Amino acid sequence: MISAPLLRLTKITKSFGAVRALKGVSFELNSGEVHALLGENGAGKSTLIKVITGAHKPDGGTLEIAGSQVSDLTPTRARELGIACIYQQPALFAELSVAENIGLRLECGATFGCVNWKKLHANALRLLKQIGAEIDPEALVRSLSMPQQQLVEIACALGSGAKTVIMDEPTASLTRTEQELLFGVVHTLKASGAGIVYISHRLEEIFALADRVTVLRDGESISTQAVRDPEGVVLISETELISLMVGRPVSALYPPKAKVTGEPVLELCAVGCKESGVEEVSLTVHAGEVLGLAGLVGAGRTELARIIFGITPADSGTMALNGAQVRVLSPRHAVELGIGYVPEDRRRHGLIMQMPIDQNMTMAVHPKIFPNSLLNFRAETAIGVHFIEKLGIKASGPAALGGSLSGGNQQKVSLARWLATQPSLLILDEPTQGVDVGAKSEIHRLIRELANEGMGVLLISSDLPEVLGLSDRIAVMRGGRLVDTLDSTQATATSVMAAALRSA
Repeated sequence: MISAPLLRLTKITKSFGAVRALKGVSFELNSGEVHALLGENGAGKSTLIKVITGAHKPDGGTLEIAGSQVSDLTPTRARELGIACIYQQPALFAELSVAENIGLRLECGATFGCVNWKKLHANALRLLKQIGAEIDPEALVRSLSMPQQQLVEIACALGSGAKTVIMDEPTASLTRTEQELLFGVVHTLKASGAGIVYISHRLEEIFALADRVTVLRDGESISTQAVRDPEGVVLISETELISLMVGRPVSALYPPKAKVTGEPVLELCAVGCKESGVEEVSLTVHAGEVLGLAGLVGAGRTELARIIFGITPADSGTMALNGAQVRVLSPRHAVELGIGYVPEDRRRHGLIMQMPIDQNMTMAVHPKIFPNSLLNFRAETAIGVHFIEKLGIKASGPAALGGSLSGGNQQKVSLARWLATQPSLLILDEPTQGVDVGAKSEIHRLIRELANEGMGVLLISSDLPEVLGLSDRIAVMRGGRLVDTLDSTQATATSVMAAALRSA
């Protein structure tokens, strides 16, 4: 007898005021299956997850769990029915230990109202070891990196014995080793009979893990297809998936590169900072050039960006901007010198979600638009309107809150903040992390346009195809040092990785 699907959604609809987020989505998850859910930002994936986990009540359609129709689903009831969700932004208590977080989530370790600390610690250690995570159960969550917090979330899901596990961009901030650990956990869960709803913008992961894929577009389920046949032959191409997601052919993710570059915008000579672990870095970024900064996680790329922007000023070496030697002492000083910096974590450092996007865009230019501290809201709105049009930001207007936008549009707002300063050097740290293929293509186009207009761009990305596709030259870091610089016409994934893995 064929068992009922773990999860079945039929013609689910959901509206928020006049906005129809879901327009009749159907989705099914079987036991022992990895079912990928794809779509651009704003396609309805997040809303569908919230319906499955009981955070949103659908307006129409039916939801079945293990063959039984469920109505009035709540987050507590969803957990009781074996549904767990691992979000891209971990929902952990920062001031509690790892063991306490796991214990609270699983409601274990207490007898007659007293906490059994030994049992709590042992259970956390067992779950962490099960997924290969080398994390101290007694460590405070605030001391963990984002990848480590992600692994704690996975341990919680594993410990709950969930049969339906939703993974929302689980590898967005993981190292390659941690990604391999995660893939192992996925295979373990699948072998145990659990079903995994896997959401990722990294298509290579879909082909590596998924049995089936469902594509959402504009709140509708466009297509559900098997990724490969029983013999392992792939049945759908990356190009076909992208076309289904964006509703149009995407001919090129990477625009043509520069043929001619100008004078040096940034020159570093033996720059270092003991606090950051960066030593003797020498590189040059020219006007009109995209210089890619490649390397493994922990290589010192972000640390170098923070030195250039004055967050952790250099304590050795020299720096020149547009031919003049400078010492950048603070971010404010960096802005005055013509440097812009779009940081990696846009939610924590790139955007204030509760503020309108025009106010987000003008935060770095207050002295210019508010001389003598006189507020000029008309100028602020004008800047917002300008960049909404220039960058193609999808928003209701300049007064829309940052948190109301999709990931790709949030990234564009973060970019607009620094474009408003009219920088000669723009540092971009993971500019397309967590955004969909369509938004990624648009951001790539914008980066190349900025370079073509004469700006020097320092691009930091862990996405090697992105570095190869966008950069005119590629500088490779390892252990806080620059180990090689390659021309893009000669650079390959193999040569860049070889440089990243060898010492200076």
